[in-house]
Amino acid sequence: MTGIIDEIRADLEAAADEKTQAGLTRFFKEEIKLYGVKTAQVTKISKSHFAQVKDLSKDDIFALCEELLESGYQEEAVIAANWSYRINKRYKPGDFAVFERWVERYIDNWAKCDTLCNHTVGTFMEQYPDHVECLKTWTRSENRWVKRAAAVSLIVPAKKGEFLTDIFEIADSLLLDSDDMVQKGYGWLLKEASHEHQSEVFDYVLRNKAVMPRTSLRYAIEKMPQEMRKKAMEK
Repeated sequence: MTGIIDEIRADLEAAADEKTQAGLTRFFKEEIKLYGVKTAQVTKISKSHFAQVKDLSKDDIFALCEELLESGYQEEAVIAANWSYRINKRYKPGDFAVFERWVERYIDNWAKCDTLCNHTVGTFMEQYPDHVECLKTWTRSENRWVKRAAAVSLIVPAKKGEFLTDIFEIADSLLLDSDDMVQKGYGWLLKEASHEHQSEVFDYVLRNKAVMPRTSLRYAIEKMPQEMRKKAMEK
């Protein structure tokens, strides 16, 4: 299996360019490891090599994903997230422990967090909703990315109107967090929940606006009508 990883890395190196690397770097406050490959090309490389591994066992594919994550490279993390999502029909309850380990060990910026959690962890939550209680424990982590992951893992289900009570519980746990990446994460979650539950999210914002960081508040109300946004922003 190591040969597949070597092939992926050779393709990423061949597709890399300094201009893309410089352009991507400006989206991050922290230092990141990048080849400098455009997203469309990373997706193409991911899809091409998945054809080689799709018939492997789930455990073998997860092992390849972990090897990619261990490198620290942004593009390899994208491929790992893509592959782990592609086999979502094979998920079992015990896979939560795998995803939790990945989040705790390998997620070190917002893009890795969102790419893995929006689809891989989010789809798992839709399949095994009882595990949302495990997700809530992430809000108590000292790791900013684990806390953000608690929120952004429910982004896709939130768009569908799911997990509203749990979403408010997660927002409550993160409400006063001083980290802007966490604030943006749960604010984004509330915004997506507002697609199907606008009045409930609006009421939540009004109840908490005196203490809710303005960053979170602005995210939460972004898709609401102007009059509602104006009322939410009033001091």
